[in-house]
Amino acid sequence: MKKIMLTSFTLSLVLIGCSDTESDRQSQDSPMNNNHMRGEDNDNRGMGGMNNRGMGGMMNQGNIPALESSSGINELMIPPVLEKQQGEDFDYEVTAQEGSTQFFAGIPTDTYGYNGNLLGPTVRLQEGESVDVKITNDLDEPTTFHWHGLEVPGEIDGGPHGEIQPGDSQIITLEADQPAATLWYHPHVHGTTAEQVFKGLSGMLLIDEAAGSDSELPDDYGVDDIPLIFQDRLFDEDQQLNYNRLMNFDGTLGDISMVNGTINPKLTVTKSVMRFRLLNGANARNYTFRLSNGASFTQIASDGSLLDEAVETDTLTLAASERAEIVIDFSTMTDEESLAILNDEGAELLPFDVVLDDSPAGSTEMRTVDEPFLSEQEKAMPVTKEIELFGMADMVTINGKKFDMDRIDLRQERGVTEVWEVYNRPDMMGGMIHPFHIHGTQFKIISRDGKETEPNEQGLKDSVLVEPDERVKLLVTFPEEGIFVFHCHILEHEDNGMMGQVEVY
Repeated sequence: MKKIMLTSFTLSLVLIGCSDTESDRQSQDSPMNNNHMRGEDNDNRGMGGMNNRGMGGMMNQGNIPALESSSGINELMIPPVLEKQQGEDFDYEVTAQEGSTQFFAGIPTDTYGYNGNLLGPTVRLQEGESVDVKITNDLDEPTTFHWHGLEVPGEIDGGPHGEIQPGDSQIITLEADQPAATLWYHPHVHGTTAEQVFKGLSGMLLIDEAAGSDSELPDDYGVDDIPLIFQDRLFDEDQQLNYNRLMNFDGTLGDISMVNGTINPKLTVTKSVMRFRLLNGANARNYTFRLSNGASFTQIASDGSLLDEAVETDTLTLAASERAEIVIDFSTMTDEESLAILNDEGAELLPFDVVLDDSPAGSTEMRTVDEPFLSEQEKAMPVTKEIELFGMADMVTINGKKFDMDRIDLRQERGVTEVWEVYNRPDMMGGMIHPFHIHGTQFKIISRDGKETEPNEQGLKDSVLVEPDERVKLLVTFPEEGIFVFHCHILEHEDNGMMGQVEVY
């Protein structure tokens, strides 16, 4: 193993101040037209591979609702860590349930949550740990529990086959037999996934490095190791999440930004070096993140593992369901300065209130492997599976077909590595981006249109943004047997049948 020093950056450039007044919100009398299509410049990918990806693909024929900036009046809610049960025949319990959340003063909004009103607690496992989890459905409709990014057998993956009926429970065994990573969990019921996520069903699942690890990354959860679930929401005139009325077949986009379910959040920073675990938990929106002063930050991980090398960058794009871990050094800031995470349009998603304690700044190191990300043999492997993504709205397909739970589309032997080529075929209007996700595996990106993988994608992945007319090669190995789905992670596309099945035997 070798160690890479994370370099500090200066935060003393011209800063954009954080807003201190709450913006007026207008009621939404009807759904906004938020169809998104490919933009003109599809080759502007910039440094870091993903940093400018997806910006063209979010252009549309109507209007994408712009996100309002956070006024910074509410301290960011940090999801609690799920505690182990005492005296039970299972280690953890996760219950999907109805709730009520007050996003707006004096107005309760009906929501869904895990073990609470909105979102869910953070499940933390160590590398190699095996736990029993009781999953319960207290909703009035079927749901599933999908452990997104966790390599588990197909029967407990929580895909559309794993429906749990109202009032029912199961006890399943989750084993973290994979590298440390930032994963998440959410429902995956065919036809209603988008609505259930929109109403609030999402939670973080973290795999920590095994005990005795010499990693020096910040790991004090909620103090210097912060989960950030970015989502956008659209409310009706009664401030309700009226999905059936507000939804859009090409991805439901909102004008209200939420981080960890908090509207108008701010985060009080007390440590000089902070680790942030970013999750794009939106139904469809791409997020391009940057700092308000234009300074760089350090990306240290992708969906399913640490990167081979830390990457310094000033922008980072995540499509729906993608994750990344970044490190920001606040040690040079003064009490008079301000800083925020912005999106590409300049909206302040998360202002920081920096109140550093007296602990020394120090330095942070991360481990990387000595082996190259891809061997020459892996790069030369032939394509054995071809995936064609096509369409918009309810006319979406994979390889010309819509999802059929009784049809197996592909078969692959457990433990055998194959190369999948994913092609996003454009239509006469240019086409859309499609974030492509495979259950049951963490893959490697071999190339994009024949070009070598960028440094910030040289880590394990389970989701990948594919631009219109782009071909992406993936190195795919399934460690467990079962039936797994692969699909577009624009949730409305998934519900509309942009999904297939692979049987691993």
